Parts: sequence; C-alpha cells; structure tokens
Amino acid sequence: MQEWLWKSAADLGRAIGAGQIDPVALTETYLAAIAAHPQHGRIYARTTQDRALAEAHAARQRAATGHRLSLLDGVPISWKDLFDTAGIATEAGSKLLEGRTPTADALVLRNATQMGLVCLGKTHMTELAFSGLGVNPVTATPPNVHNPALAPGGSSSGAATSVAFGLAAAGIGSDTGGSVRVPAAWNDLVGLKTTAGRVSLRGVVPLCARFDTVGPLCRTVEDAALIFAALEGRHAPDLRGASLKGRRFAALKTVAMDDLRDAPEAAYRSALDRLRAAGAEIVALDAPEVTTAMALAPVLFAPEAYGQWHEQIEAAPHLMHQQVLERFRGGASVSGPEFVSAWLKLDQLRQDWAARVASFDAVLLPATPNLPPDVARLESEAQYFVTENLLTLRNTRIGNLLGLSAVTLPTGVPSCGIMLMGQPMGEDRLLRMAAAAEAALA
Repeated sequence: MQEWLWKSAADLGRAIGAGQIDPVALTETYLAAIAAHPQHGRIYARTTQDRALAEAHAARQRAATGHRLSLLDGVPISWKDLFDTAGIATEAGSKLLEGRTPTADALVLRNATQMGLVCLGKTHMTELAFSGLGVNPVTATPPNVHNPALAPGGSSSGAATSVAFGLAAAGIGSDTGGSVRVPAAWNDLVGLKTTAGRVSLRGVVPLCARFDTVGPLCRTVEDAALIFAALEGRHAPDLRGASLKGRRFAALKTVAMDDLRDAPEAAYRSALDRLRAAGAEIVALDAPEVTTAMALAPVLFAPEAYGQWHEQIEAAPHLMHQQVLERFRGGASVSGPEFVSAWLKLDQLRQDWAARVASFDAVLLPATPNLPPDVARLESEAQYFVTENLLTLRNTRIGNLLGLSAVTLPTGVPSCGIMLMGQPMGEDRLLRMAAAAEAALA
C-alpha cells in the first residue's frame, strides 16, 4: 500500500474505478503516513480524519454501485489553511486568526467534495499568504523536499510539501504573486496558476482580491487538469494527442532573465533544447511593458493587502513575523490616487501584452531565478529575507500583473522549474501545451 502514496491522483482514481484500490484503505494509508511522518507537524496544520474517512466510505459505496462522481472520486488531497472548512479551524497561518472556525466550506472545497475528492486536512502556509519563501516562524515552516533546512517556497508551502513527501495525492493552494508556482518549482511539482476571477474565491481568506487565484499543486499535468476542473465542478479538458509540433513559443527576455542564478539558467536552457527537439519553435521576446508593469507592483500589491488587513494587524502587530508585518505596512504610504492610477496603467499594459503575444501558443521563462535559500539565514538576516523574497517572486509575478494563466513544470533539475504563461481564461489550452511540454521534458 505504501506505493499508493507516490502515484498520481489520476492513476489512483483509475485504480479505484477498476476495483484495484479501496478508497477507505487509500485514505487510511494516507492518514497513517501523515501521522508517522517525522515532519508532519511542519506540513499539516491539522488533519480532518473523521471527515476524510466519512468521504472515503461514501466513495467506496459509489464505486461498488458504479456511480462514481468523477475519475478522482475517492482520491485524498490536502487544502491550504486559507480555504474555509465547516467546523474546522481555518487560520491562514496567522496568530491573528487563531481559533477562527467557519460554519461552511469554501465553494471550491464544496465543488471538489461533490466530485468525490477526499479532504485529508489543512496545510501550513506563510502568514496571510504574503511571502514567496514559505518561511513562517509564527506557526511552522514546512521542509523543502530536497533539504529540510531550505525554504519550501510559499505561500502554499504545506500544500507543496504534502505532495512532495507523499502525504497527499495533490494539494490545493492559492497564488497572488507566485504562491502556487514557487513551492511547486522548488519541490519539483506541477503548479497551475489560474486567471484571477476564474475560480471562485468564496470562502477563501483574502490577501489581494484583484490578484488572488486558486490552483492545484500536483505530480502531473493530467492531475492539474483534473483537479482544476473539480474546483470548478466540471469535467476536465481532454489532453489526449497534445503535441509540440508546429507550436510557437516566445522565450521572454525582458526582466525574466535578469540576475538568473547558474542552476536555474542551465536547467531552463536545457529545457528549451528539449522543447525544440520535440518540434516547438521558440522565438526570443522583448516586451518593454513587462518592465513598466513590474514597476507598478509596489503600488498595487501591498496597499491592497494592507487595506484588507490593517485593522487586525495594528490591533496585535506583536503576533506577526516582523518581515511579513513590514511587508504589509509597506502599503500604508500609497495614496488612493496612486493606486487607481496604477491600475489604469496596468489595464493598458495588459492590452499591449496581449497584442504582442497574440501569435504565440505560450510564453516561456524560468519559474524562479533562484534556488531555495537557507531558512536559518532568512530568519536571522532581515535584508536577506527582503532581497530573496523579491527575487523569488519576480518571474511568477509577471503572470499575476498581466492577468494571465500560467503553469510551472519540473525540468529534471532539482528545484528548477520552467513556466508557461498562457492567455487570460486560457487554462484548458495552456494545459494541453503543458502536457506536451511535460512529455518532452520527461
């Protein structure tokens, strides 16, 4: 049964459908693995054993009678601790929300449950989701799969590590500036950033509502497509026959290639070679609107985040990690006219970008410019935390600012991902491109 822990969600679902795996035994195997894992307290904030077993028993009955709700009916997954769970604490990695217990599930959790997915529990995360490093000395910092002393990536840190350590078939996270793609890249997973406004945020603890998105962290692109569809309560896109032959990609040069560390750069260039060998045409792309958009980031993210949380923060600032506290407070000095003006500019830049990339199937860039930094150094050196966090989120933030769908794939080099950025609301098409790229990179 231990081999079940390392199978893709889709393969588990197929085995359940074929009568080869019992959903109850599968869920019990995951719960036992979580309880026995030496790092489980750094990965899961809390498990939902009673709920998981009840859902697994229902899945067993459906499988026995031929009434399964989806391919993933009976497959256990984890949820970042900012998705409301009825009767279970949802604290968003913050002491400010300690004891917060919703009375209803988030809509995406309800949708996934209605498709038969089993809720294993809630995973640790960065405080209020406002850092890309995954470091949270207030609650817990999950271990990186390659070295527990290294940052796991955030803010969906526990979501990623629950999958990477074999403690969930997939994890559900959120991405405001890179919070799905960074931990996915640093733990060698597939991470899908959906378009802002596509997947419901009802019952999701907010950070920046205009940028917040919901997305899966998985072992495969097929899993990402299936779980993405489950979050929306629909059937998954058909990825069969996906090919890179005749596909035209842009390799973004502007901003994305600046100050690249050696390993991510080498991994990225090797990945491009493999995509070309599989039939893709890759064209270098300069896009000055990216530079302009990135300069707007300080006027857009922190002010909205601080506007959302300033009352709770200033009522008890001592409860927060100093680095995250200062990042929130950085939004206090931005005026209303500055904020509105920046959004007007960004809307135009998004149109400029759309025109520039209209002839491409996707835009390519390294998922992160750097490798996971040392946690102890991040906690002891304030300036190092600031500079590494900004660098970590730099490439992923491009997709958030421009309002795009995006996915990161493992390159085969540890903690080095390649990102494909697609069109707004173009997730199904992007996932077909990603499936073909995944095969070329394998």
